[in-house]
Amino acid sequence: MAAVIGQGSVVIDATVGNGHDTVFLAKRVGAEGKVFGFDIQEEALAKTRLLLDQEELRERVRLIRANHTDMADHLSHETRGEVRAIMFNLGYLPGGDKSLITKPGDTIDALKAAYSLLRPGGIITIVCYRGHPGGCQEYIAVGDWASSLYTKESIVECAEIPQNQKSKSAPLLFIIEKTKE
Repeated sequence: MAAVIGQGSVVIDATVGNGHDTVFLAKRVGAEGKVFGFDIQEEALAKTRLLLDQEELRERVRLIRANHTDMADHLSHETRGEVRAIMFNLGYLPGGDKSLITKPGDTIDALKAAYSLLRPGGIITIVCYRGHPGGCQEYIAVGDWASSLYTKESIVECAEIPQNQKSKSAPLLFIIEKTKE
């Protein structure tokens, strides 16, 4: 991610959660860049606002209470096809209500929207957590969708998060690079 995101970049945190990825992205885009952050839970947005305020990065970020499936509706037409990076952390809000989880159907719709917003050379990262109810189904759906991109001029990689490789429920990271329009 850090290699793709430069000063002035437009990026998206599709699932802001506790805000750590949003802060990372805001630092990378610099004062001229913009981060769009999405979450359906006000608790997640509030935690993210607090972190952004502590880091004095709030002016670089537009937080939007919406489902990540609707991200394209919140970006201008000029922004479409210009997004350099989009991050997804699937599952539930750490420390929050574990019954509120991302769902495979919504996630695939969100990934399709994300891919359409991405510029050539841009990257989507997706962390799938398989250890909660519904997590394995979402991982399978993401894997199937990502596999379909091989025919669409993209590079797709999948790897287990290193510190958890011995567990069958270890989080998995997908990295998708859009190589051509």
